[in-house]
Amino acid sequence: MRTVYITGLIILISISGCSTTVNDTVSQTPKNEKPGWNLVFADEFNTDGPPDPNNWTYERGFVRNRELQWYQPDNAFCENGWLVIEGRREQKPNPNYRPQSRGWQRNREFAEYTSACLLSRGLHDWLYGRFEIRAKIDARPGLWPAIWTLGSARGWPGCGEIDIMEYYDDSILANACWSDGTRNPAWDTVKKPLADFGGSAWAAKPHIWRMDWDPEAIRLYIDDQLINTIEIDKTVHPELNISPFHEPHYILLNLAIGGTQGGDPSETTFPSRYEIDYVRVWQKQ
Repeated sequence: MRTVYITGLIILISISGCSTTVNDTVSQTPKNEKPGWNLVFADEFNTDGPPDPNNWTYERGFVRNRELQWYQPDNAFCENGWLVIEGRREQKPNPNYRPQSRGWQRNREFAEYTSACLLSRGLHDWLYGRFEIRAKIDARPGLWPAIWTLGSARGWPGCGEIDIMEYYDDSILANACWSDGTRNPAWDTVKKPLADFGGSAWAAKPHIWRMDWDPEAIRLYIDDQLINTIEIDKTVHPELNISPFHEPHYILLNLAIGGTQGGDPSETTFPSRYEIDYVRVWQKQ
């Protein structure tokens, strides 16, 4: 089901699961009000239990980047008003195991870690808007939490990717990527050492990651501090003559472990908790 926006004050509120979904309406509470904006989606994770299936689906198994975790829904749950994505050190048999395979997703007999990746694909996507996510990361070696978006029009990198937040290599990142016209990704990346923000003490507290996205630019913020600006006119595919950032995107929330960027988790104590207080999306009135 794709979210459809209709002008007016039509209110659709989901009370199942652990969320509040608001379409085509002003905000429900004063804390969500922003002059000049309509709140078109909000998940507040206020009901204990599984995340709302009207808002989120899951990736499963080994997915990307040679990461160590096996993705499964069991590692995501709502608790005390937070969505918790829990990384665990636990062995999981790989049902796709093929000992002679040359592919990394098949030649591993076991996963040694589990985690979760939630995505709104097929349920909600948006073209432009203000995206705000309040979350608390676990900034220890081997952990790779992220808040990001992908388009659905074509495969990666042509679909476009926006990394509202990534943490790895003791750094905070704010990125976007797109196709350079040769099936390779072109990146606009800002990477800042965690120490610039206050180190592990800073990471132990919740922070607000925000994206302001319009037809001209994508602006990525942490606690209202502008981190990166991506000019969309430089992201146009030279043959297709279109930018993936002029197309709808869906949200992903995940905690990866290890892999090409995540580092070595072997000395990190598990379980690890990546906690999200809310996800809200506004669009211009």
